[in-house]
Amino acid sequence: MVINMEAIHANLSASISEFKKNPSALLAQADGQTVALLNHNKPTAYIVSAKTYEMMLELLENIELIELAKSRLKEKDHAIGIKLEDL
Repeated sequence: MVINMEAIHANLSASISEFKKNPSALLAQADGQTVALLNHNKPTAYIVSAKTYEMMLELLENIELIELAKSRLKEKDHAIGIKLEDL
């Protein structure tokens, strides 16, 4: 018998029904931690704090900038040699 289980990427979880009853209380109880919202015991959404969301966006932006820098370093045609004395 194979049981289809999905990983829950949060220490806290709540059913969608519980969330609907009192979202403010759930957010207060989470105290900034990520909450997995479950539907039929499967994660359907995650609630993250504004601070966590902003950090995630910043990390994604940094990854994009790193990838851009790497791709530009590969383009040797754009490299310009400059002497330190010329600066």
